[in-house]
Amino acid sequence: MEAERRPRVLLVEDEEALRSALRMNFELEGYDVTAVTNGPDALQRMRGAHFDAVVMDVMLPGMDGFTVVETIRLDGNTTPVLFLTARSGPADRVRGLRAGDDHLGKPFELEELLLRLGKLVKRSEEKPTSTVLEEYTFGGNHVDFRSYEVKGQGGLVHTLSQREMMLLRLLIEQEGAVVSREQILQKVWGYNVFPTTRTVDNFIVGFRKYFEPDARVPKHFHSVRGVGYKFTA
Repeated sequence: MEAERRPRVLLVEDEEALRSALRMNFELEGYDVTAVTNGPDALQRMRGAHFDAVVMDVMLPGMDGFTVVETIRLDGNTTPVLFLTARSGPADRVRGLRAGDDHLGKPFELEELLLRLGKLVKRSEEKPTSTVLEEYTFGGNHVDFRSYEVKGQGGLVHTLSQREMMLLRLLIEQEGAVVSREQILQKVWGYNVFPTTRTVDNFIVGFRKYFEPDARVPKHFHSVRGVGYKFTA
C-alpha cells in the first residue's frame, strides 16, 4: 500500500539552535521539513518546489522574510506563510499579515506555533484550485503570465523576462493605485540587488511600446513624477 504523503514544510531561520529545535519538533509532528538559513535560498526553494506551509523568520541575511514572500506572491505562489519576528510594531504586523497568512512574535510558545502551523497546513490541503491571475486582457492587449508571452498592439507577440513579468503583474494587480519606486525595488528586484532608476524606466518604456496605441500619450502605463508608476486598464 502506498505510504501517506507527509505535509511539506519550509523552515527559514538563520539562528542555528532555534532552527535545529524547530526542525526536530516539526518532524516529530509528522512534517517533511526543508530548512534554509537566508532569504535568497528561501526564494529559490519556494520557486523550485511545492510546500504545504512556510515558517519564516523576518530578519534574514541577504533578503528579509517580508520581501521574500512579497516577491514570491508576484510569481503567483500562494503557499501559506507564518512569519516569526521580534519586530512587533503595528507597521510590521500589518506588512506581515498582508504578505503572509499568520504572524507570531518572538519569544513564542512552541505549542502555539505548532497549532498555528497545523492550521496553515490544513488550509493548504483544503484549498481549492488556485485563483491566481494567469491571464489578463486590456485595451486590445493580452498577457499570459504562465508562458511569459504578451500580445500587444498590432497583434505582435513578445516574450518578457521574469522581472518584466513580475513588474507587469505588480502594476496590474495594483490597478489604479500608484506603485512607488521603493515597492518596485523591494518586490521585483529584492533588497540584495538595486537597479538604476533608468532600468525601471526602461521597463515602462518597453511596456508602452508593446501595449500603447501611442507610446508618447500613454493610456495604461503612467509615470507619477517623484513617486512611481500607475497602471490603468
